[in-house]
Formats: sequence, C-alpha cells, structure tokens
Amino acid sequence: MAAPAAPPPGGRPGNGGGAGSGAAPGCGSGPGSGFEAGSGSGFGSGFGVGSGSGFEARSGSGSGFGVGSGSGSAPGIEELYHHRRLSLVRLAVLLVDDLPTAEDVVQDAFTALFRRHGHRLAALDDPEAYLRTSVVNAARSVLRRRRTVRAHAPAPEGHAPPPEEDVLLHEDHREVLTALRTLTRRQKEVLVLRYWSHLTEAEIATTLGLSRGAVKSTASRALDALGRRLEGLR
Repeated sequence: MAAPAAPPPGGRPGNGGGAGSGAAPGCGSGPGSGFEAGSGSGFGSGFGVGSGSGFEARSGSGSGFGVGSGSGSAPGIEELYHHRRLSLVRLAVLLVDDLPTAEDVVQDAFTALFRRHGHRLAALDDPEAYLRTSVVNAARSVLRRRRTVRAHAPAPEGHAPPPEEDVLLHEDHREVLTALRTLTRRQKEVLVLRYWSHLTEAEIATTLGLSRGAVKSTASRALDALGRRLEGLR
C-alpha cells in the first residue's frame, strides 16, 4: 500500500522546561537564554510521506543541519535545538497523541542532554540519534503511565479534540491518526520513524534496540494492519 499521509500537528513556541522539571541553565525561552524556539515554530500546512515537504527531519539529508556530515565541528546544543526541535515534536506527538505532552517530552530530552553534556556535544557520536532514542523512551513512559491511570480511573464521558487539532487536521489525517492508535506500540514506533521521521532501517534498529530484520518485518505487518484499518474507516 502507499505510505500514509502524515498529519501536521500544531506547535507552540518553545517552553522553558519540561513537565515536572525545572529548565537547566540556558534552556529557558526568555531573551538571552540558550534554548529559544525560533520564529515559525508552528508546523507546516501538511506534508506527504516521502515528499520532503514541510518535514526537515531527514538524517544527513543536507537540510541545513547534519550531525556527522563532515562540517568539521560538533554542533552546539543551541544549534541542535533550533534545527531539530520541531521534527522531534512531530515524532513525539505521533507517539503520544497529545501535543502539549509531546512538547514536554522533547523539552525534557533537551534539558537532560544539556545537564549531562553541557553546551558542546563532542562526546556524542550522534546527538540526533541520542535525542530520538530519548524521545521514544519518554513516549513509552507516558503511555505506560496513561495505561495505569486508565486502569484505576473511570473512563471520561467523551473526548473532544483540542482546538488546534480540530483546525489543523484534515479528515484523512484524522483517519491516519485513528488507524495508528490501533497498532501495537512497536508497530507504531517503526512506522512513525520510517515514514514520518524518514529514518533508514538501520537507524530505526539503533533507535529502538532491534535488529534490522525485526524492523523490516514489523514495518511490513504494521503497513498491512494500517491499510486494513484505513479501509474499515472509509
């Protein structure tokens, strides 16, 4: 089946710190702070999987910032934040299905990176891969906490999508999100990393701690399941 078209989640300007943690020095959003979300922090108006339009998360694609691209110097954390924050939020929002939580997940990942390595990241072979893995692991923790809460709390009477979702998502994008929710956690992670973050099988394997063969077989099963679900929604 053709790769699904991705929904364009909305974005807030960078907040000062992640949920439940104070921002590390240089991580605030005020003037002169190390981490300031640049202008245009809202996402693009829509993008197709593999089209490259509105999505700048391709590793080593020359989209203005590449780790390990032979530039001669390791990037600073501010550069990484400016150039990669939005793509990481896109990744997180597809995994946790909640924009504010996704932004907190990404902010926490950058804050933890700063606290551990400071402004310079020369000790890391691939800071982007480090952040992707941090975001995926944090998203898993969020989903585990949600399952625990739901197991001990009454179900809400109804679910109203947040205003930004209602405005920004076209009907077909909503269908894709609905279908993604029916996949297993691993299937969802593999598809999101492959078709929305444009990672190779090897990069996905590293991020998720899987073999390349497991990534390939999981992607195949996930696409089949997603296709069946989308057919059922139409």
